[in-house]
Amino acid sequence: MFLDLLIAIFFLFVGLEITSTLSHPKQIVLPTFAALGGMVVPAAIFLLLNPASPAWATTMPTDLALALGVFALLGKSANPAVRIFLLTLAVADDLFSLIVLAVFYGDKLDIAHSTSTLGAAAVGAALALIPRFPVSKIIDFLSPLCTFFVVPVYVISKLSQGISIASLTSSTTTSLITARVIGKIIGITLFAWFAVKIKLAYLPKDLRFSEIAGVGALAGMGLTVALVISEVAIDSEIIQGDVKAGLIISAVTSGLIGFFWLKRSLALK
Repeated sequence: MFLDLLIAIFFLFVGLEITSTLSHPKQIVLPTFAALGGMVVPAAIFLLLNPASPAWATTMPTDLALALGVFALLGKSANPAVRIFLLTLAVADDLFSLIVLAVFYGDKLDIAHSTSTLGAAAVGAALALIPRFPVSKIIDFLSPLCTFFVVPVYVISKLSQGISIASLTSSTTTSLITARVIGKIIGITLFAWFAVKIKLAYLPKDLRFSEIAGVGALAGMGLTVALVISEVAIDSEIIQGDVKAGLIISAVTSGLIGFFWLKRSLALK
């Protein structure tokens, strides 16, 4: 019950972020298209390495709170345009991942559980549409709450069981790490470049493709939504343990790569 409350708070935060971000239509095309690349390419890499595995969908989500938390470590000198791109990409990523969950695994969803979690996102979106509703103040409150309490408590409680030594070298784990750490960078950067190339979207003058690649690295951090998908999509406790191991390793690796990548980009400006 307590964990259900935590994940409902997280999805409330996601719902508010989605709607507030979508209020800037000119800013969403490029990161939204990039988010699709950050889903398709990792999933394709995972299935290429591990055909027919039910864990493929866990390669897709980006952990909004964790990614923004790592980005915040860059300090006040961080490029605001990169944060906007990361925020928009992450909320689009999570939204598309939830759609994938509903489409491919709808028959496995626990009605009560999905109502309390996904319903919270809908409530957040509805609140954001109410004129004069203090959305920004609620987001400012929920952002650190999710980053430093909700996500860590939820993730630690979910990751505390099911991981074995064998999980560290399983095909599911290694495929997931490869798909998330490498696939996210390639998919996000490639799709963003292609969208600009065909003039589907424009590249903001204060944003560089090297910074988009850094965002792609941070997008490899996926725990909260990926764990929700894992619980629904995977029946085997062994494979669930493998997924948890892969998510931990890829989150740490991607976070470090993304941080130092973007830090170096700041130094080169």
